[in-house]
Amino acid sequence: MARFHCLTFLTDYGLGDAFVGVCHGVASQIAPDLRIVDITHLIPRGDIHRGAMVLAQATPYFPPAVHVAVVDPGVGTARRGVAVQAGGALFIGPDNGLLSVAIAQAGGAARAVSLTNAALWLESSAATFHGRDIFMPVAARLADGMPLAEAGEPIAVATLVTLPRPEYRIADGAVHAEVVTVDGFGNVQLSLPGPNAPGAGLVPGTRVAVAWDGREAVMPFVTTFGEVAPGEPLCYRDGGDWVAVAVAGGDAAGLLGLRTGTPVTLTPQ
Repeated sequence: MARFHCLTFLTDYGLGDAFVGVCHGVASQIAPDLRIVDITHLIPRGDIHRGAMVLAQATPYFPPAVHVAVVDPGVGTARRGVAVQAGGALFIGPDNGLLSVAIAQAGGAARAVSLTNAALWLESSAATFHGRDIFMPVAARLADGMPLAEAGEPIAVATLVTLPRPEYRIADGAVHAEVVTVDGFGNVQLSLPGPNAPGAGLVPGTRVAVAWDGREAVMPFVTTFGEVAPGEPLCYRDGGDWVAVAVAGGDAAGLLGLRTGTPVTLTPQ
């Protein structure tokens, strides 16, 4: 397998402990010249869905890389650790759906293995720190050119755990969608892809009624936050090119009570 020069790292480990630094150290001992880029380590604890969405939004902007992601509330249980080839990249982490959105975005899984080759793990492996003891040492070796087949037993890609795809539909002059994720600013990303917004009547200069949980707010559909006054709600196409709801200078999720999975209806006015 070709050598990779970049390894990305995403976790819910936080920054107050040595967990992230230790994982860097493990990889650096195996592949000293490998460039490690931290995507984030501030995924909410155990939030697989949020981790999956952030990983999928970040990975398209990297050169061919090994992507290690660890949001793993099932660590130490029967859940598999996997390495998956998709597009020009490798994805490594727990088989709990965390990798699935990014893999699909990369064109789908071409090959996958279960990380069963214990000879590649740290000798002092712990049941609760697979990021350090399994995922990172295997990832560093794969980045350094080790063939994927040496990482473990091949598995059928159809058996990989996947998260449900966010759904939307356009009917009766309205878009029926759901909240996919909420970012650190409180901006609320919906399941309507940005390129499909004009066909639903959602274009800059129009107004849209956003309804959820028995509540409704009418707001402009804009291009930038600066088109509304501070504290005002707005609808727009976000940096990932999904339709989203925000509050200028504020926290839309907190102010409007929107959360992941909330059904939302958008009706152009």
